[in-house]
Amino acid sequence: MSFDVTVCRDGEEFGRLAGEWAGLHRGCAAATPFQAHSWLHSWWTSYGTPGRLRVVLVRRGGRLVAAAPLRLVPGPVPVLTPLGGAITDFSDVLVDDACEEAVAALTRALGELARSAVIDLREVRAGAVAERVWAQWRGPRHRLADSVCLDLPPLPIDGLVGRLPRARAQRARAKLRRIENAGVEERVVPPVEIPQALERLLELHRRQWEGRRVTSEHLTRRFAEHLQRAVRPMAESGNAMVTEFRIAGDVVAANITLMSPRLSGAYLYGADPALRTGKVDVLAMLLRTCAQECSTNGRATLSLLRGTEPYKRQWRPSPARNQRLLMSRRRMAPALLLRAAYAGGRARAARTVRAVRERRAGGGG
Repeated sequence: MSFDVTVCRDGEEFGRLAGEWAGLHRGCAAATPFQAHSWLHSWWTSYGTPGRLRVVLVRRGGRLVAAAPLRLVPGPVPVLTPLGGAITDFSDVLVDDACEEAVAALTRALGELARSAVIDLREVRAGAVAERVWAQWRGPRHRLADSVCLDLPPLPIDGLVGRLPRARAQRARAKLRRIENAGVEERVVPPVEIPQALERLLELHRRQWEGRRVTSEHLTRRFAEHLQRAVRPMAESGNAMVTEFRIAGDVVAANITLMSPRLSGAYLYGADPALRTGKVDVLAMLLRTCAQECSTNGRATLSLLRGTEPYKRQWRPSPARNQRLLMSRRRMAPALLLRAAYAGGRARAARTVRAVRERRAGGGG
């Protein structure tokens, strides 16, 4: 049976794909939560530019079996990049595991779309479907290192503590006892209450980072609107969880965990600065909940997502580097090489800056 390939260029049409996209997402074991339709469509609504949407859709017998959510970035060298942008930790394409031959069909479709543009897939996690597309690509291609993520095994908190050196494990157990002694109560927020919970989370996040270096986008209205649209439907479909932590009835911290069958990711949290004064270790508190969710539901990895901050390294996570996959047609080979060279130079400079900042911040790990 042959494949039917179309390219969705309209945001409203993309929105109407929610049902069949959810089926494809469930049928692709490598998919991360960031490939959920709610996340991608909400991102496009907040950050997309009309006229630049390019979502490749591959159907067989009327069923969606592969998709590549992209946008066109114009310029001297037009570039096709994934939806999700900088606020998305993993990008990928989707292929139904029951239709492996759709990889070749999707690769051919991307080749047609890339007649006058370079495909630049950022933050591709190891094992992603995009690796299979890159392997089958017949034109020029290039692979670069991208961000480093930190992964933990799917163990409950006692198991994570048991992996630590003795002295550090003793400190971790003392932190967990202080959390218990402080009377912290945790509660998974029902989907219907998530809009109000997200408002509280973002306010706690703002207060937590006030006067310190912070990802400025997380403080913007458009980011808040994106979360409000994306997280509730993701929670309803099992791809997200919002947890609140209370002391004496007051919300003192909140966290968003994003989930897919293989992975849980601690995405964003906010915490009352007073917790530091009370010597409550916020990461230990959040990690206890995330580890329980991950281990209970049989996920393979608890990801601390991008960044190698010292407070994460204290738990002895394993580094997992994302990849950047570039592909083009032969006529666009010079543009691909130029973009790869530029990206490689920027990446080296960024790694140098991060290393200096981490040395100044002190040890860990």
